[in-house]
Amino acid sequence: MKVFTVVLLFCFTSEANGATDPNDLKILRDFEKGLENPELLKWPENDDNPCGPPKWPHVFCSGQRVTQIQVQNLGLKGPLPQNFNQLDKLYNLGLQRNNFTGKLPTFSGLADLQFAYLDYNEFDTIPSDFFKGLNSLRVMALDNNPLNATTGWSLPRDLQNSVQLSNLSLVQSNLVGPLPDFLATLPLQALKLSYNRLSGGIPEAFRKSTLQIFWLNNQDGGGMSGPIDVIASMTMLTQLWLNGNQFTGSIPDNIGDLTSLKDLNLNGNMLVGLIPQSLADMELEKLDLNNNMLMGPIPKFKSGNVTYASNSFCQSDPGAPCAPQVNALLEFLNSVNYPKNLASEWTGNDPCQGPWLGLTCTRNSQVSIINLPKYKLNGTLSPSIAKLESLLEIRLGDNNLNGSIPRNLTNLKSLRMLDLSGNNFGPPLPEFHDSVKLNITGNPLLNDAKKTPPTPRSPSPQGPPESPPPSPSPQGPPESPPPTPSPPIFKSPPPHTPDSTLETKYQKSSRHNVVIIVVVAATAAVVLLLLIFLSVCCCKKRKRTSDAPGSMVVHPRDPSDPDNLVKVAVSDNTSNSLFTQAGSSTGSVNSSGMNTSHVIESGNLLISVQVLQKVTNNFAPANEVGRGGFGTVYKGELEDGTKIAVKRMEATVVSSKALDEFCAEIAVLSKVRHRHLVSLLGYSIEGYERLLVYEFMPQGALMTGKVTTKVDVFSYGVVLVELLTGLVALDEDRPAETRYLVEWFWKIRSDKERLLAAIDPALDAKEEILESIFTIVELAGHCTARDPHHRPDMSHAVSVLTQLVEGWKPIDDEAEEECSGIDYTLGLPGMLKAWKESEVGDGIYTSLDDSKGSIPARPTGFAESFTSADGR
Repeated sequence: MKVFTVVLLFCFTSEANGATDPNDLKILRDFEKGLENPELLKWPENDDNPCGPPKWPHVFCSGQRVTQIQVQNLGLKGPLPQNFNQLDKLYNLGLQRNNFTGKLPTFSGLADLQFAYLDYNEFDTIPSDFFKGLNSLRVMALDNNPLNATTGWSLPRDLQNSVQLSNLSLVQSNLVGPLPDFLATLPLQALKLSYNRLSGGIPEAFRKSTLQIFWLNNQDGGGMSGPIDVIASMTMLTQLWLNGNQFTGSIPDNIGDLTSLKDLNLNGNMLVGLIPQSLADMELEKLDLNNNMLMGPIPKFKSGNVTYASNSFCQSDPGAPCAPQVNALLEFLNSVNYPKNLASEWTGNDPCQGPWLGLTCTRNSQVSIINLPKYKLNGTLSPSIAKLESLLEIRLGDNNLNGSIPRNLTNLKSLRMLDLSGNNFGPPLPEFHDSVKLNITGNPLLNDAKKTPPTPRSPSPQGPPESPPPSPSPQGPPESPPPTPSPPIFKSPPPHTPDSTLETKYQKSSRHNVVIIVVVAATAAVVLLLLIFLSVCCCKKRKRTSDAPGSMVVHPRDPSDPDNLVKVAVSDNTSNSLFTQAGSSTGSVNSSGMNTSHVIESGNLLISVQVLQKVTNNFAPANEVGRGGFGTVYKGELEDGTKIAVKRMEATVVSSKALDEFCAEIAVLSKVRHRHLVSLLGYSIEGYERLLVYEFMPQGALMTGKVTTKVDVFSYGVVLVELLTGLVALDEDRPAETRYLVEWFWKIRSDKERLLAAIDPALDAKEEILESIFTIVELAGHCTARDPHHRPDMSHAVSVLTQLVEGWKPIDDEAEEECSGIDYTLGLPGMLKAWKESEVGDGIYTSLDDSKGSIPARPTGFAESFTSADGR
């Protein structure tokens, strides 16, 4: 027994004090030799037994095999030996926070490895089989290593066999591509992938993930995208960082199910919609919602540490509700999944103020038109829009809307057009009143229930057509306000038609200067002419005339007439009397001709509403040449060959007051002329019809073809910047900083001091007009936005400027005394009406062919080099 015990003890002692595995020793010595500063390890030179006794510093063994190397924070510098994976008993490796460089050796075959800390080094390459066979791996940290810096790298499928992995940290390690869905199948508790180049969305597989810490923030190269609905099912989350990406959609309503969540960061994404009440009720330690496109009211949060700046909330105070119109529109936006181009524009608490894309309002700030055709809208049509009781038109054609048409839309008493063509609506089809022009073509599921709107009757060859329906009784629908005047229609210039990249090319090449100057000069001329016209005409007596709706008399252009004047007369259908609005009219009116034909008497062209219907073939779609928020334009040709363009603005009941204002504004538009503006020849109002007649331009409008209306808006913004600064859009002689006017304007527009210094001294920017100037500055900024989707419709520009003009009055007391008793407290329509009622037979008009006669050669305060050509 003693002999056996002695032998056993000897064997045990020999095992314990035996030499370290020779291959393990070789790898440790290779590791040491590759370092630039091996002395920091303090490994003995003459000792070949790192497992001891005595043991080497930072090395741990089990028997004769090395199982751990812990050299963290030693400042070691150099590569690792490429045979490192031959330490096949290694289970814990701590190399973090050194200066290791070069290629990582493969870890393939390290089946016992559980903990690998390689973070905060300078490894620049990772082999493709690095993760192969790491079946026992529990923690892997490769943070802050410039791995494959040029091409990046992706997590291989080999990692899905690491079924014990609970912590994977790869922050700032050049990961690229989509987030692998197999990670959701691992028992991960912490997944840290910040500051990489990941793209795409969060895979659906993560709904079943057991993650507690999830970092996807600050991805370069555009970042991750898509909705974040998946996170609401990750109920074990305690910390979620998604900031610095391009996640879209809304915050899921059921995010309140994350009862363990304490830290949520959604800063710097493109999230839209309302903040769910369930999120507001969560008691988080930190909540960051800054820099998104969140809308609606700001709720009252239970969390104390909450930030939500730079969003699109309707109010600034937590708990304050949105206006009813805003709530209705936000519900509509929600039903179409908050498209980016609308969510970025629909901000604030008044849809009639600011750049609410696709909306038109009445003068009392009620939404009257939703005009969003071809906007790639997806989703359903919300019944909430029926709450917008002043709606006249809903234009949503050529989108991708589905579901059924809300029945409550039939309650909109003022609705006159509902265009839902080219969508995917299904039955049932609500029964709309016959007065509603319904267009549901191109909805296959509605074929069986399709309702064709009644076609207007064409004039009969045997006699005049039926008269328009009489005005409703006082108990009928409420009166609708008159439409806002459309922006000017530009003629096509000579062959220099710019293309769709006008705003970019005008900054890059001077050979487009001529095109830009034509656009700029034309619009600037209209503004100048209107202001000069108002200031001159308001100081003249005019004879009193009467207004009456009905047919119109057009005095065509006469090239031999040196004044080249336009005269418009309005005829009353009931009494066949002729009232002159501009100049005088002679000759008699053929009573039968009022409804069936046009005649030329004493050089005057008399046209009835029915004739306009006839020459446009009852406003047939084949004759449609354009469409906008204010109406549809049709081409037509009179019997004498005169080609005209008729803009049809259908309306409901028109009050006498609204008609007076409409006629007064048309009277001004008919007198303001420029060689690059299509002439407004006249107008006609009869029953439900409002018609504007222009000269027809067969080549179409300026920016036709490749150019969109958003380029028109950009060009108009350039005009505004020129008027504000007194500088031309492009001047090669100016310093490089100011050479391109709009680019420079964008740099200074937010700096009040620099902006005021840039204002043209000729504007005499006194304190009382600064607010108006800043309003125009803001409008110019919107119009010249780099992204076309961020530019407003032209109707918005008209609306903003109309408010300024309506509040305009001379600030020169002497000038006011010289005028003829006009009440300057009236708005623009009121002043125009007062002028019209006091006008005399001879008036001051602008030339049809040019604007030279209306612009001084050199106004006071302008440089000697300034000529009338500059004004145009």
